[in-house]
Amino acid sequence: MQLVRLLLFPISLIYGLVVMLRNMAYDCNVFKTHRFKVPVILVGNLAVGGTGKSPMIAYLVGKLKPSFNIAVLSRGYGRSTKGFICATTDATSEQIGDEPLQLKSKFPDLTVAVCENCVQGISRLIDKHSLILMDDGYQHRAVTPGLSILLFDYTSLFKSQWLLPTGNLREPLSGRKRADIIIVTKTPENITQAQRQQSIARIKPYPHQQLFFSYLEYGSLQALNAQGMPARALDSINQSTHIILLTGIANAVPLLKKLNEYSTHIHHHQYPDHYAYQEDDITKLVNVYHGLPVNDRIVITTEKDMQRLKNTELKKHLNNLSIYYIPVQMVMHQPDQQIFDGMIEKFAGSYQLRNDI
Repeated sequence: MQLVRLLLFPISLIYGLVVMLRNMAYDCNVFKTHRFKVPVILVGNLAVGGTGKSPMIAYLVGKLKPSFNIAVLSRGYGRSTKGFICATTDATSEQIGDEPLQLKSKFPDLTVAVCENCVQGISRLIDKHSLILMDDGYQHRAVTPGLSILLFDYTSLFKSQWLLPTGNLREPLSGRKRADIIIVTKTPENITQAQRQQSIARIKPYPHQQLFFSYLEYGSLQALNAQGMPARALDSINQSTHIILLTGIANAVPLLKKLNEYSTHIHHHQYPDHYAYQEDDITKLVNVYHGLPVNDRIVITTEKDMQRLKNTELKKHLNNLSIYYIPVQMVMHQPDQQIFDGMIEKFAGSYQLRNDI
């Protein structure tokens, strides 16, 4: 795989040139951008997935929802539909994508919409909502957000960074300049001052930017078939437990690291991000499951993967298995949380004040 990526390096050079020219066109107002009358907060990244956008969006929804009528707009990666769709509680991942469905499941009364054209999507939402959250629109330059939050994954921060298709970068690191806030996600829970300084030196934030740090906090295991099994604490897993880990996400390293704290018997069935599971994939998993010790075996998947399993024909193959998904939330380090929350509330409130005058 690494050899293939190296062979694609000339294409990366061409891709980088195209991205650079496109950004220059927007910076010089050759291409039109749109601003909106309501506050628009963008959450995005420079890399292809795996930085923790979904937990970040959920964090912002939890903070702002009590004071604002929020709508979340996503491009709906992995869906089989086109155009603008406003999610309902009975939507499927095929209709709106796994990440929007995950958010709708977590906040049933939240407006979650998908549209590949962000300008059109926001235009459909602004009349009935007082704040828009854009999930993964950093490269959608046709929208100029009021506040731009850029995420960097700590587990990948110190690795070599290359543009697609050689690496995972959608645009060069210089693109970070457009962000107002930078957050390093998935850090150690007990991050040291030295680790903070190393991250800052690596990213080199601009003077106008604030940089914060966050980590992931995993919750109790929730049964895929909620009516059949109760929740299970993570510490109920021990070294005798055989875990089948099913993931179709961009970066499973933090989850693997967490589960390794409890058991080293992990059978990882790993698939690409947003992967549409096939019956053969599930049959393979079921066969492995039945070959493990009967008294202490468990299937664990992510909250995102669960969206692609719960409303499909595949679920019937999983009903007789001990299968759970693991919820995750983003937690800001201190004193970062207090400063970050204050910035978000001040930004959103400034629009509210402006409209009241």
